[in-house]
Formats: sequence, structure tokens, C-alpha cells
Amino acid sequence: MQSFQQTTPFRITVLPGDGIGPEVMAAAVQVLDKVQGRVAGLQLILDEYAAGAGEFQRCGDPLPEQVRLACNHSDAVLLGAMGLPDVRWPDGRELTPQIDLREIFQLFQGIRPVFLYHEADCPLKGCKPGEIDFVIIRESTEGLFSSRLRPLHADADSATDQLLVTRERSQQLFHVAFRLAQTRRSHLTLVDKANVLPSMVFFRRIFDEVAEQYPDVTTRRLYVDAASLLLVRQPQEFDVLVTENMFGDILSDLAAALVGGMGMAPSADIGENTAVFQPCHGTAPDLIGRNIANPIAMILSAAMMLEWLDSDASREAARLIRAAVTSVMQDPSCRTPDMKGHCTTDQITAAIIAAI
Repeated sequence: MQSFQQTTPFRITVLPGDGIGPEVMAAAVQVLDKVQGRVAGLQLILDEYAAGAGEFQRCGDPLPEQVRLACNHSDAVLLGAMGLPDVRWPDGRELTPQIDLREIFQLFQGIRPVFLYHEADCPLKGCKPGEIDFVIIRESTEGLFSSRLRPLHADADSATDQLLVTRERSQQLFHVAFRLAQTRRSHLTLVDKANVLPSMVFFRRIFDEVAEQYPDVTTRRLYVDAASLLLVRQPQEFDVLVTENMFGDILSDLAAALVGGMGMAPSADIGENTAVFQPCHGTAPDLIGRNIANPIAMILSAAMMLEWLDSDASREAARLIRAAVTSVMQDPSCRTPDMKGHCTTDQITAAIIAAI
């Protein structure tokens, strides 16, 4: 057991949410308990709150005030999954408390890492473990989501969405992307639609301005349609990609398919003072209570949280989790049904804990 000094514990707001959220969250909490026992000096206080579609049905608010306050005052937020297809606002929109959190706390950095652990999990021929290894950084507070709360009248003859790009937010985003690239393979790809949309011309112009400050990072600019094609044909070429909100939403799911599916897709949404860590997958109502949900994206999201907390102890705990996941994934038979396997949620979780 390695020992690290930690003066105060980290307080984590835990939001299991809806559907399979509580099941994968339970797996992540077990893993966090295990690494706390392995890394002396790591102290986590986990405060669980009800939020999401179930809470909306109970009290009429998917994010009660006490939950928002807890998120604001904690060191990090760990979120399972939220929303259910049949639980909607009166105007027909599905509840999306996870997006509400991004906007409330201005979590503009949507970090979506993509890593291939085993060739059996990739639909492409000839991809070896570790060859697919890139990060998508998605702007998460503006873009085409910016007007999502605009009312739509039932008798409307047309509807309009707004794609918002601001200089301040784009500059912040691009600095994050360049700095991340500097810690990896020093290659950054901008994904936009600057051949058609004025907002994307502006987006690219700001990128070019910021790029001048990072001469050590090689850059590339791709239209989103070309980027989609190359992600399928040559995913090995990518290191860090930075893009608009909607484009990032779509490309993240495409990228997840390259490495085993949404159950292998962790994420972080990070702002100036608050950060939320959650799997990219949804609540999967058809899997509730069947003990077959893939917990790995949730567990890897917890590892991302530990890295972000940035103490010696938390970084070591994150390393242990990643090493354990890598070890477990070497056995192609150790897979849940979403990855064409027969293991249960509990079995995958137990295997990762044993590897730790």
C-alpha cells in the first residue's frame, strides 16, 4: 500500500439518477471504496442525492435546490445517468438534467476520451489495442444547444434553432484543447463546418488566433462530414479533436462505437469551479434490474474524477483503476451483453476490484 498525505477529504456529490444509473453507480462506488483501501491518504466523502426523472415525478423538479447547492459546494460531482423517454416536460421535451447542470455551472469543457483496450471490441479490421487513443473536446454550453429552451408552440408552422459561438468561450475551449494536446502527442484537430456556416467561420478564425500561441502543437482543420469519414477509416491518426456542441455530441457516439460501444465511453464536463463526471450512455430503461448494464464507462468516469482532483493520492487511485480495467479487458470473454459477452454487471465489477 502506498501512502500519500491528504490534509482534507474530497467531498463528492453522487447522483445515481434514473434507469441503469443507480446500478452502474453502485459499481463505481464499490471500486472507489476499494482504491481508498489501497491508497493510504485518499479520503472521499460520498454524499448521495436523488435527481432526474424519478425526482421530477416525485416533487416536480429534476434538480431540486439542495442538489444544486450540493453540486456547487462539493469538490466534484459523480453522475450515473438521467432522464427517461416517457417522462417529459409539458411541452413534450425529454428531461435532460445533465444538460441543465452544464448550463447552470457553465461546464464548457466536454471531455470524451476514446481508447481501444482489445481488438475484439473494434468493428474495424486490423486495429490493435492502444492504436485508437484520442480525446474529443466538445464545447458544452453554446453551439446548437443554445436555444434548446426556446418555446415551441403546438400550432407553429416553422421552428428555428440558434447556433451560438462567442469569442470568450471559444478562446477558453481552444486553450484547454491545446494544453491537453501538449500533454499527449501534440496534435490537435479542429472540427467545424466553416465551408457553409458563418458561425463556424468565426469559430475557425478564433482557433487560428489561439493556435499562434502554441507553435509546438501540430494542427489540422476538418469539416465535420470529413472528420466522420476519417474517424471510421483512420481513427489511429487522431490525438485531440475540438468542436462545437452538437458536432461533439454526434462524433462522441461514433467514436464510442470504435472501441466497444457506449458502455466504454466515460466523460467529464468541466467548468471554472465545478466538474461533473458521467458515462456517455443513457438510462437504458430496457436493462433496468437485469444486472447486465456495462459499468466500465461509469468506473472510468470515476477515474477521470480522481485525476481531476489532482492530488498524489487521487492520481494514484486513478492509475490503479485504469490498470485494473486494462487487465480485465485483456480477456475477451469478460464482457457484458452490449459487447457480445455473457457477464453480469456484478461480475465485471468484481473482476475490476480483484485486479485492483
